Amino acid sequence: MKFSVRTKSAPIRQLTIREPDGWLAEGAFSDSGEAVTFETAMALSAVWACVNLLSGTIGTLPLSLYRKTGDNRTEATGHPLYSVLHDSPNYIQTAVDFWEFVAASLELKGNAFAQKIRTGGRIVSLEPIHVPVSVTKNTDGSLRYRWTEDGKSHDLPETEVLHIRGFGGNALGGFSTLHFARHSFGIARAVDRSAGATFKNGLRPSGTLTFEKFLTDDQRAKANEILTEKFLGAVNTGRPLILEGGTKWQSLSLNPEDAQMLESRKFSVEEICRFFGVPPHMIGHTEKTTSFGTGLEQQTLSFIKFTLRRRLKRIEQALIKQLLSAADRAAGIYVEFNLEGLLRGDSQGRATFYQSGLSNGWLTINEVRRRENLPPVAGGDVPRMQMQNVPITEAGNAN
Repeated sequence: MKFSVRTKSAPIRQLTIREPDGWLAEGAFSDSGEAVTFETAMALSAVWACVNLLSGTIGTLPLSLYRKTGDNRTEATGHPLYSVLHDSPNYIQTAVDFWEFVAASLELKGNAFAQKIRTGGRIVSLEPIHVPVSVTKNTDGSLRYRWTEDGKSHDLPETEVLHIRGFGGNALGGFSTLHFARHSFGIARAVDRSAGATFKNGLRPSGTLTFEKFLTDDQRAKANEILTEKFLGAVNTGRPLILEGGTKWQSLSLNPEDAQMLESRKFSVEEICRFFGVPPHMIGHTEKTTSFGTGLEQQTLSFIKFTLRRRLKRIEQALIKQLLSAADRAAGIYVEFNLEGLLRGDSQGRATFYQSGLSNGWLTINEVRRRENLPPVAGGDVPRMQMQNVPITEAGNAN
């Protein structure tokens, strides 16, 4: 950290604490020598799948403002921030677009930033910040945000910037996955590059040609020319090879280097999944697990409980703290993701959830119909509960 120095001639007025070198960095060279940046990391299929899964899931969950009064809560649809968070945070993006950007930034960079646009003192828009942001802390504890975008420099206080921090963050920001995972990402990039170089020309040494006598330079050049013309490229795979003059062909099995490369690629997928907390089967890596059964169901539930929930909570608390006023919080206004959105594609899960609510009286018929975009019915607002386990002496008695 860098601290300003107090001198006798010029007493200091402001102390700025800057982020430690590399702590919040978005990327750097890895041990493998590969440069790890946002673009190179996203070029890895496992990274793309993990970030796409997490950001897509978070971005498509309904986000609403609620007002809690006693034991009751209702959607605060009349609040000025409701449409900003629920429908469209800015003129260009939908809510899904914006929250996917936020989630992806958190996953890779450890921070997500957006500028608060106000009209008449109230927030009317959230403009995402796509470029690196410098965060500094003053002696009074307030934060300052500086960045340059489209040739324009910005220098704003914390009241004008929405800052959602990722895992492990303090006031300055969260840990950058691109920085801390750069060695694993770099190895995966190096293995991919090696595989690409191996297959680049399409002619792999799948066998050897053995001649009875030493070849002259012209004969060796002719043999190479014939092999290149007739057998180079995937379209010539399987083409018959004609041998003459005592020439022998010997097939080569997968060599140890290639086998090790394949194992390294598989390990890289699992290593990347560990960084993001995503079960490998959820990005299509099912080699060591069955694709069916309760094992995968439990892994999926664990993903929701231990991976997804803390990310949602981090976003919710940042919005409550930085977007809602003290008066809003005192009035019982809060922000929350609706996890029931995860059941929209699971009709059996929704049916079980609704059946439990209707049978035990914590959901009404009209509440269920409203969630399914159906019109209300007469008498559907009265909670009902099944009568069970009555004494045997009262069985069959009419009320």
